[in-house]
Amino acid sequence: MTRYTHLLFDLDGTLTDPKEGITRSVQYALGRMGIEEPDLDKLTPFIGPPLQVSLRERYGFTPEQAQEAIGWYREYFTERGMFQNEVYPGIPQLLAELGAEGRKLIVATSKPIVFAKQILAHFGLDRHFAHLAGSELDGTRSDKADVIAYALELAGFPPVSACLMIGDRKYDIEGARAHGMDSAAVAYGYGTAEELRLAQPAYTAATVRSLAELLRG
Repeated sequence: MTRYTHLLFDLDGTLTDPKEGITRSVQYALGRMGIEEPDLDKLTPFIGPPLQVSLRERYGFTPEQAQEAIGWYREYFTERGMFQNEVYPGIPQLLAELGAEGRKLIVATSKPIVFAKQILAHFGLDRHFAHLAGSELDGTRSDKADVIAYALELAGFPPVSACLMIGDRKYDIEGARAHGMDSAAVAYGYGTAEELRLAQPAYTAATVRSLAELLRG
């Protein structure tokens, strides 16, 4: 593991548990679009992929409908949902230890950079990261492969053999594979066991503790 000098971390479902904030934001947006969904658990698949993709695949929204729904989502998310969130226990200690080892830590998220920056600062995680790669509010760079490409650019194009993408959904693993990069799936997030198995990451960690052991190993 020491050969991975650059560690790319997904945000939602990997560093923090955003379930309440994201699902309530989606619930609010759907309600404004005339769709009532009282069960927040049914909305957890929205954690991870770009919103427009989930709205299209799960509700058949047209691009125009998806854009309107995203506007409603952001209304709730900006006011309340962004901070209805919590850091997974053990993550701050792990990041501090990895940084002390001289590893370069990078956030690679499909979430808009403007929101990711506020969340990281709110929880005091921003100091651990050399770079933050994310999407733009207009949807630019929301695909995970594009986010990873931007992360590599920010880091000065390190060899991909020295990089490891760490995330909880298939999008993280597939995005890494698009660049010939190894990936580690965290099973404590929001990807199902079957989703992660089919995605075939190089490594899998069941807990934050096992992720720490893996990265130190």
